[in-house]
Amino acid sequence: MSTKTFKVKVKRQDEAASASYWQTFDVDYTPNMNVISTLQKIAAKPVTADGKDVAPVVWDCGCLEEVCGACTMVINGRACQACSTLVDDLLEEASVIQIEPMSKFPVVRDLWVDRARMFNNLKRIKGWVPTDGTYDLGAGPQETQEEQDLRYAYSRCMTCGCCLEACPQFTKDNDFMGAQIFAQTDYFNSHATGKLLADDRLDVIMGEGGISDCGNSQNCVQVCPKELPLLNAIASVGRQATIYSIKRFFTGKK
Repeated sequence: MSTKTFKVKVKRQDEAASASYWQTFDVDYTPNMNVISTLQKIAAKPVTADGKDVAPVVWDCGCLEEVCGACTMVINGRACQACSTLVDDLLEEASVIQIEPMSKFPVVRDLWVDRARMFNNLKRIKGWVPTDGTYDLGAGPQETQEEQDLRYAYSRCMTCGCCLEACPQFTKDNDFMGAQIFAQTDYFNSHATGKLLADDRLDVIMGEGGISDCGNSQNCVQVCPKELPLLNAIASVGRQATIYSIKRFFTGKK
């Protein structure tokens, strides 16, 4: 009985400074495979379709259940999570599955990219809720169900980078922060305690690479694995920035 196989074309890069190249692999098919299990099969038998022994493909992953955001790749031309992208669906689109690293972040090796820029931007906007110690502070502020629902949606962000990979304004060579940061700014600024740092966040958002650089292409909301309301965040942060700029003008704040 012959084993069904399918072809996977992987864009590889040996190190950050080296040139990229493509290799094709024949992978044994089993039902309900995802892209991570495909890469695991290649790693277990790193032999190209033309019979050449090669080093195993390198990639990044953690939770394997679309929570950590580490396994974002460009698969058949789309930025998506490798753990939740199914082989059966991909083979309905094309006979060969094509896997590339994200193009908007520095490649470390093969499919593994450095997403530090995203986490550094979270530090810039002070993406946390300030608290005065760890003792019992009593009941927190009340909020409406609508506010809870919106913030819960924002809280599901995995810092995966799909929105930035799809964004035409976000490149390796500029300072644009992108929809991920705008969503987190709105998330913390809408929190009764988090808004204590709202002005600090808006100072960053109104600076270079901030909300004024958004071209509103709306690609981000199309690719977000968690279906975050990114357009709502962009609009909300834009309104906050406008109000804050007026306030700065009349208060003389630089």
